Amino acid sequence: MRFITKKEKKFSFIEAGEGHPLILLHGLMGGLSNFDKTVKFFSEKGYRVLVPVLPIYDLPVLHTNLTTIAKYVAKFIDEKCTEPATIVGNSMGGHIGLILTLARPDLVKNLVLTGSSGLYERTFGDSFPRKSDKSYIRKKTEEVFYDPIVATDELVDEVFGVVNDRMKGIKTVMLARSAIKHNMLNDLPKITAPVCLIWGKQDNVTPPEVADDMHKSLPNSSLYWIDKCGHAAMMEKPEEFNQILYDWLQQNEKK
Repeated sequence: MRFITKKEKKFSFIEAGEGHPLILLHGLMGGLSNFDKTVKFFSEKGYRVLVPVLPIYDLPVLHTNLTTIAKYVAKFIDEKCTEPATIVGNSMGGHIGLILTLARPDLVKNLVLTGSSGLYERTFGDSFPRKSDKSYIRKKTEEVFYDPIVATDELVDEVFGVVNDRMKGIKTVMLARSAIKHNMLNDLPKITAPVCLIWGKQDNVTPPEVADDMHKSLPNSSLYWIDKCGHAAMMEKPEEFNQILYDWLQQNEKK
């Protein structure tokens, strides 16, 4: 299912359902469609689901970093929500969620991380070698998942388009470097909000040790594993991901 993207003032976003706000944050090479099944599931379970388009390629070069994007998300929540939200972030989106939760704890009721950067991750590197080689881009995209079939032609085309657009390529590399520089190890113990870690056991980008280390450092966290799953659990194993998250949120409501 595809949802219509709304445009209001400086924000573009998907919105569905009514209830407690769930803000879904995509990764660096991701997009709104990454969360299609999560949007459908939770909008039918009594949640108001919002998926903002992150301004990855729209920021001035000097402000192309994770902190600026976290401030953008904070403004989005301030304008669109009347209560603290549950933030769900994949990859770079999780890293932005961590920065946001630390800077604006008043906006965040719960934080959910899946394949989140913030400690260390394996990426394309500092550049995109052989960027014009589509078979190479397909291989690198497939490595994100446990099952390479998840890397559809459409997804490969999206990644190929990004890395072959000069300015998008430059900003992608800048944000990847920003993620590496903005290490959260010393900040994690300061985050007191409930945190749910949902991780693919075969994540090649942010390997299982990252989840273990985050779990140890976050004082109020729960860790759940999904087997035969890579870096984007909400895409590769959406039914398991959604059920784990739903059950965790329900348990938290009872506390």
